[in-house]
Amino acid sequence: MKNILLGVSGGIAAYKSANIISKLKKKSYNVRVIMTKNATEIITPLTLETLARDRVVVDMWEKKYNYDVEHISLADWADLILVAPTTLNIIGKIANGIADDMLTTVISASKAPVYFALAMNVNMYENPILNENITKLKKFGYNFIDSDEGFLACNVNAKGRLKDEEEIVKIIESHFTKENFLNGKKILITAGPTEEKLDPIRFLSNHSTGKMGYAIAKKCEEFGAEVILISGPTNLENPNNINTIRVKSALEMYDECLKHFSKIDIFISTAAVADYRPKVTSDKKIKKSEGNLIIELERNPDILLEMGKLKNHQKLIGFCAESENLIENAIGKLKRKNLDFIVANSVEYFSKDNNKVFIISKDESLKELDEMPKEYLAEFIVKNIVK
Repeated sequence: MKNILLGVSGGIAAYKSANIISKLKKKSYNVRVIMTKNATEIITPLTLETLARDRVVVDMWEKKYNYDVEHISLADWADLILVAPTTLNIIGKIANGIADDMLTTVISASKAPVYFALAMNVNMYENPILNENITKLKKFGYNFIDSDEGFLACNVNAKGRLKDEEEIVKIIESHFTKENFLNGKKILITAGPTEEKLDPIRFLSNHSTGKMGYAIAKKCEEFGAEVILISGPTNLENPNNINTIRVKSALEMYDECLKHFSKIDIFISTAAVADYRPKVTSDKKIKKSEGNLIIELERNPDILLEMGKLKNHQKLIGFCAESENLIENAIGKLKRKNLDFIVANSVEYFSKDNNKVFIISKDESLKELDEMPKEYLAEFIVKNIVK
């Protein structure tokens, strides 16, 4: 069963965390708990330990009888982190990279999805700084469970009440149900550069790292798809549970795509495939001589264009990097190559960990995304256009 790490912060609604634990355990989830020091003033760790049937972690510096680095082991253990209640203080810390206790440190170290269940005084809830921090965190893939209206501890009826515990548990359950939305789908992804051999030690290539394609492949697998990743030369490790096929040249990548295309449901072309290759390849190192060296190039097959011609039931998603006229060139490729979507970005993001893209659909509707890490962008793409 899935592992849920419950963070309890120091809002008055902390006492409701006991009911959340009880409901999660009845659903057979594994639950571990981290409390902030302030939360322990409202409900005791012993109560939550009894319900979770596991030690509650509060102190970063507590003496332990094992040698795990606890904030890392907890971050790795969790399939999902739920913070309920979430205070303005916690949101402010995470949004600004502050990790000064066990809860904020684990959240900062984890790659698991995080859900913040908001609960606070209405004036805090309406604070523009809070709203700015929430907007910031949403861009990085954090999830929020909004407060309800109701009678608050400050003796007013207003927004800020922790959502009903049953509803919170349903939201967590729906997350794991949605996680498998690609079950039964076969997805073919190309990634990285290609190398076009000139002689035994030289080749033509580009600066693509393959990070975007690998991130998308991992997300597709995470959401239940059977993934084939055809990768040009990169420094990245083969992702777990993904059939990774290593190639070098554009022709090799083209042959592998042809081999698998008829059997897949979705084709995602992120690879930066060389448009040309040397017409003649030397078996020996080309020696320096007087005068200039002229190398004749010939066209490589346009893999995405050819898959567009073969398209039957498949969904086709292409990527393009441009140095000018980004949207105009992207729309041209979208139409010419018979794509369902194209993701366009400037060449300035080559070799970087972040990306800023425009997503354009078949009907030419356009969505501009803010710059974000490629792993977060991958999740957005998979959830919004791959599904």
